[in-house]
Amino acid sequence: MNDRYDAGYGGDQYVLVGYDEYGQPVYRQVPAQQQPQQQQAHDPYAQQGYGYDPYAAGTQQQPAPPYDPYDTGNQQPVPPHDPYGTGQQSPGSYDPYASYDSYGSYGGGQQGGPAAAPHDPAAASGQQSRVAEQQTAYIPQQGGPADDPEPETGRRDEGEYRTEQFAFVEDPDNDSEDVIDWLKFTENRTERREEAKRRARARVIALVVVLALCAAGGVGYLWYAGKLPGLSSSGSGNGGATAAGAQKRDVIVVHLHDTKGGSTATALLVDNTTTKRGTTVLLPNSLALTGDDGTTTTLAKSVEDDGTDGTRQALDTVLGTSIQGTWRLDTPYLQNLVDIVGNIEVDTNADVPDPAAKDKKGASPLVRAGENQTLSGKMAVAYATYQDPGEASDAQLERFGQVMQGVLRKMTSDPGAATTTVQTLGQILDPSLTDKDLGTFLAGLADRAKGGDYKTALLPVRTDGTLDRQASDGVVEDVLGGTAKSPDKDAAVSVSVRNATGDKANTEKARVVLLNGGFTFLEGGTADAAATSTVTYADAADKENATEVAKTLGLPTSSVTQGKVSANATVSVVLGQDYEPSGASG
Repeated sequence: MNDRYDAGYGGDQYVLVGYDEYGQPVYRQVPAQQQPQQQQAHDPYAQQGYGYDPYAAGTQQQPAPPYDPYDTGNQQPVPPHDPYGTGQQSPGSYDPYASYDSYGSYGGGQQGGPAAAPHDPAAASGQQSRVAEQQTAYIPQQGGPADDPEPETGRRDEGEYRTEQFAFVEDPDNDSEDVIDWLKFTENRTERREEAKRRARARVIALVVVLALCAAGGVGYLWYAGKLPGLSSSGSGNGGATAAGAQKRDVIVVHLHDTKGGSTATALLVDNTTTKRGTTVLLPNSLALTGDDGTTTTLAKSVEDDGTDGTRQALDTVLGTSIQGTWRLDTPYLQNLVDIVGNIEVDTNADVPDPAAKDKKGASPLVRAGENQTLSGKMAVAYATYQDPGEASDAQLERFGQVMQGVLRKMTSDPGAATTTVQTLGQILDPSLTDKDLGTFLAGLADRAKGGDYKTALLPVRTDGTLDRQASDGVVEDVLGGTAKSPDKDAAVSVSVRNATGDKANTEKARVVLLNGGFTFLEGGTADAAATSTVTYADAADKENATEVAKTLGLPTSSVTQGKVSANATVSVVLGQDYEPSGASG
């Protein structure tokens, strides 16, 4: 057994004590001066001079004698092993310490290895001591020579311990694997960078697309709503009209009937669902319309004679609108409506006397002029129908508009609750408008009025009842989305009125009556006071028209005569002191 070798470190020797779990030989360092005889006895390579000593440095190795299985004299016989120290050993006995050669293979005369020396008691005791010393065996490291407990001398440089001297030591070469791992890491990092760049480009492209869509949608909405510069519906050109016409509007007409005074007031309630705005459009009673028979009449006369259906169709023709229904609101129902919603607040512009105490001198007014005046149902009706004798007819119409907007501000925005409010009134509605439709419509307008998106506008009308195209475009086109189209003014009988009563207010009163009667009013100025009134026509064909004018003004038919009339007039009227406005039939 090759259990020792010379390493050259100050004469120290290393004894093979076994193999570790990886098949590596395990040696123990034994100083040379401690066991000089044992080293000599157990160094088969030093004694016999044959075989291969892998630890000999710079010495010529003698080739081992060939193996002779038949023992022809070329190989030394293997002495038997005596495990009990008796000096005898049976054939085929196994010595674990003597049967391993330097390569870890079984020796004992096989494969040309050196034969084991005869066993003696001293050797046996040495083997037992080596087994005990395995607990502190020395395992040389492959990274460098073992630690030398003695001071370094010149011999260390000559016989230095180097790992490359061990043929059985194979240093793992991980360079190739490290290179592959580095290439994989580099490739993965490059792919991640490229993937990050692709994702970043995709996000930028998606953001640009979203911004473009938002911009296009915003421009489209502004165009649809008619809010783009240069496309305003009040401006010139087809672009503005198209933008205004593309808006969706819900329109109903409401007629206020004064059951005591006999007068009427008309307004259009408009809900623009596109621009989310509501408007009350006040229509003067003098507005010229075309009656069912094709003749020209006024709005007031149409409400009285043609009813709701005829008036609604005539308004659609003149204004170019599409009215969905008619709401006839008599003054008792207006009073109930205001009381149901819980009174209203209005900025009143006139003191309104109490109708029940108008004959009493010094009586306090029912409604006082001022801001944020709280009006009950009775007060709201009195204010909506009031017209001072010296005021124009449109003043009363504007007060009616104030009351309507005040009602909408107090009305509920819930369609179901608003429908219940309408049903509570108990009025019989026009077949074109059910209580549910009216309640839902009023709830929508109430929401606009509470949010500040509501206004009231007066439709401009000339003295002859026709529409001033330039003045009415802001209401007809912008609010109603229609086109003004007044009837031919030549078709209506034009009446020139000259005031000789001494009261300037009678001119306005006569104008209102004539316009309500379907005539075209022409201002004739004033004249010296006259006792009687006259109605004059120029052509005989106009005698019937002159007679109708006299009846409308409340004058006797005896006042109608043929004579010279004013320019541009069919009939001329001079109002005398016998003219009584209160007695007028229109």
